[in-house]
Amino acid sequence: MKYVIRNLIFFSIAYAVLIGFVTIAVSAQKSVIHARDEAREATQVLTKVMSDRSKSIPRALLRKAVAIAVFTNVKKGGFIIGGTGGDGVIARRTGKTWGPPVYYDIGGADIGLQIGAKKGDFVLLFMTQTALDDLLDDELELTASLGVAAGPVGETAGATTATDSNVYVYSNASGAFAGASVGGGSIKANNSINEELYKMKGGAVLTNPSQIKLSTLPAELQTFSSTVAKYAN
Repeated sequence: MKYVIRNLIFFSIAYAVLIGFVTIAVSAQKSVIHARDEAREATQVLTKVMSDRSKSIPRALLRKAVAIAVFTNVKKGGFIIGGTGGDGVIARRTGKTWGPPVYYDIGGADIGLQIGAKKGDFVLLFMTQTALDDLLDDELELTASLGVAAGPVGETAGATTATDSNVYVYSNASGAFAGASVGGGSIKANNSINEELYKMKGGAVLTNPSQIKLSTLPAELQTFSSTVAKYAN
């Protein structure tokens, strides 16, 4: 009897450990799938935004940006986004190339959208180290003091626009693309994904993006970084 009980205890513990490993593996797989999907969607958004140079983000600004963020499918409440949030990726310039996509969420922000649009995609250009510093701590508050402004659209506008804001914001909703106003809210690292992919938090990856070899990442992540480089170099 003691032998049977001992075996039952052993197999119960082994089963619990096995279930734990399976659960962790499934969770990790879901994180990677989500990361790939988000990088793919962000690439599609940026490609669409830049498809018509007369209505795109000015290349002159892109070439000066120190980091670029793309948030996709951000839902809105009323005529503004009201705290429902959305997922996104941020890449940082590193010399003549761009680092890997780092995963962040946007929440609580009031971001202007076209009337009638229920959700939108957003591109944010971080123009200065000041704008980037808070992201390195894994969270950025979108306050008025940060210097956030609606970005100019089109190559003509870009040729004459001075880089006098820390962050430029653009929205793409209901088939229309334009600069967007922002009030409040924050951008926070999604470290459940960052740590699964990079074994470190988002801010740590952005601090030294060159420590991650793009060639080791899933294809969708590599494509996002190369697409940013295509338009911003």
